[in-house]
Amino acid sequence: MDAPQTPQTPLTPLAEDWSRALAVVAHPDDMEFGAAAAVARWTGQGKTVVYAMVTSGEAGIDGMAPVEARTVREAEQVASAAIVGVDEVEFLGLPDGVLEYGLPLRAAIAAAIRRHRPEVVITGNYRETFPGGMLNQADHIATGRAVVDAVRDAGNRWVFHDQVEAGLEPWGGVRQVWVAGSPDAEHGVDVTATFDAGVASLEAHAAYIAGLGWEHFDPAEFLATMSRGGGARMGTQHATAFEVLKMGWDD
Repeated sequence: MDAPQTPQTPLTPLAEDWSRALAVVAHPDDMEFGAAAAVARWTGQGKTVVYAMVTSGEAGIDGMAPVEARTVREAEQVASAAIVGVDEVEFLGLPDGVLEYGLPLRAAIAAAIRRHRPEVVITGNYRETFPGGMLNQADHIATGRAVVDAVRDAGNRWVFHDQVEAGLEPWGGVRQVWVAGSPDAEHGVDVTATFDAGVASLEAHAAYIAGLGWEHFDPAEFLATMSRGGGARMGTQHATAFEVLKMGWDD
């Protein structure tokens, strides 16, 4: 007889009393593999979401030289973002595949936070594994860890003070960091109405998906395998789960 499964705890709805968010992830496509439908919900509410890609994903297509892949993947990301209502995509220009946690990465992200001045910062899972146990990738881990630290860096004028001297004022207004795809997610957002937009945004990465060589890959079914589980925890058809990191005592 199979052992009974422990039911997952319900997801607490994310707060939506904010107006501006910045999503910082390692690669083009990272937002689309799970979180884009949530972005579509928020932009549909009139909120502003800006994307910052740490790399241009130039090492992500085996059969395409990085100089060509950079152009292709940046164009796919801009088109993909537009589908979910994101009008501004910034590419920070760090090297794909060899990101290292450290001061240069923190500085680049802190500068982006100071430029865009968000209330919420969204990033991808930086834990060792994804839900279900699959190992995470090094760029994701380095970026997510750096995002958390860069949020505090951005508010301290004496950290990366050269940026302040160049005209980037400190920004300590980030209330929370939301981590998509985390195995420690306890919050969620209903994306039933925007699920199809999330699928379309993933499909916009056509060259990248083709380069993966995943035979019979179905973007809608892939995303649904994650969002249905989140939906079950929220009492909806589809939901995106997030780990919430509070950056202040009152948030």
